[in-house]
Amino acid sequence: MSFSKICLTVNAVLLGLTLVACEKKEGPAEKLGKEVDKAAEKTGQMDKAADSIKETAKDAADKVKEATK
Repeated sequence: MSFSKICLTVNAVLLGLTLVACEKKEGPAEKLGKEVDKAAEKTGQMDKAADSIKETAKDAADKVKEATK
């Protein structure tokens, strides 16, 4: 094997090891952060639903008042 082939092989192996070492692994803090994000998103959706219910109830109350005049 020539010196250039050996260098090429060594570089290929090192590149492969580097890519494997850079694999994204989530730790406990990352997982917790994602759970917090999900909870915050659900809270935002619940707030929107509550606002919609309040608006609907207000509209219904206004219609009842209008109908009983």
